[in-house]
Amino acid sequence: MSFARQRRLYKCHRDFCLFVGEAVLAHLYTVLSLTVSFQTMRGKTIIVTGANSGIGKATTVELLRRGGRVIMACRDMKRTEEAAQEIRLETGPDSGELLIKCLDLASLKSVHSFCEDIIKEEPRIDVLINNAGIYQCPYIITEDGFEMQFGVNHLGHFLLTHLLLDLLKRSAPSRVVVVSSKLYKYGEIDFDDLSSERRYDKAFAYGRSKLANLLFTCELARRLEGTGVTVNALTPGIVRTNLGRHINIPLLAKPLWELASRAFFKSPEEGAQTSVYLACSPDVEDVQGKCFADCQEQKLLPKATDQEVARKLWDISEVMVGITV
Repeated sequence: MSFARQRRLYKCHRDFCLFVGEAVLAHLYTVLSLTVSFQTMRGKTIIVTGANSGIGKATTVELLRRGGRVIMACRDMKRTEEAAQEIRLETGPDSGELLIKCLDLASLKSVHSFCEDIIKEEPRIDVLINNAGIYQCPYIITEDGFEMQFGVNHLGHFLLTHLLLDLLKRSAPSRVVVVSSKLYKYGEIDFDDLSSERRYDKAFAYGRSKLANLLFTCELARRLEGTGVTVNALTPGIVRTNLGRHINIPLLAKPLWELASRAFFKSPEEGAQTSVYLACSPDVEDVQGKCFADCQEQKLLPKATDQEVARKLWDISEVMVGITV
């Protein structure tokens, strides 16, 4: 391993430790005070991707409690039906309407099929929450040939949003919510190797996909000016979910990891607060192209708001998903 590579890995490890420390402090001092004021979602139709577990499931529960008509857009229908039954039992008969639909963000064909059904069956979409994600998986490619994290976290949601945009505009005022991560700061957009064919580092690849989420939000906000559709992003912090299932934790360290995660990490319900806030709060009804954490606007690194890079990524993403040639 080259010296430069060693320095880069050391810096990433050091910064990640600082990130974890920052998240622990945020949990201890602020998360308990996070309560999104009740705002009814009755009469609103919301799509939540990755809604059968973690933050997506908790977001679905909260929006359903507010009377929303929530469409769970997920890949595994068996797990989604089981999650839907649990959600219905938890929220009770007086909550909103819950539907499930198959959506595999690793398949452009599946995204097209999902959107065709939505456009055919739904007269309006009030909120689209791009929540689903995959974290630090081994090198895998999607059926369309993209590195899995970039393909699911960015390209799948990019195409989904594009295909539903006309319906969102007809439903205005409407909202798009993009779930990113503070780990975006470790990502770089390498236009010569977006699918990591030359080199793959699962941590850096995840950071790249989350940086792409923020650049997508930046450019989409510019394109949506004057349409009545808003788009904003969020970073939920470190949350106890199954997102980290690909991380190899030594067997002897697992009990300590479980104890630490329960003591210091946010619960899915706490992690979902900002998603719910951006989906329904009147405080952000006219806010465009910003990023939030703990229901507060946060300042991003310049690379996450670089308009030139955002436009170039948009143009290349259009080609990658087949919107343009």
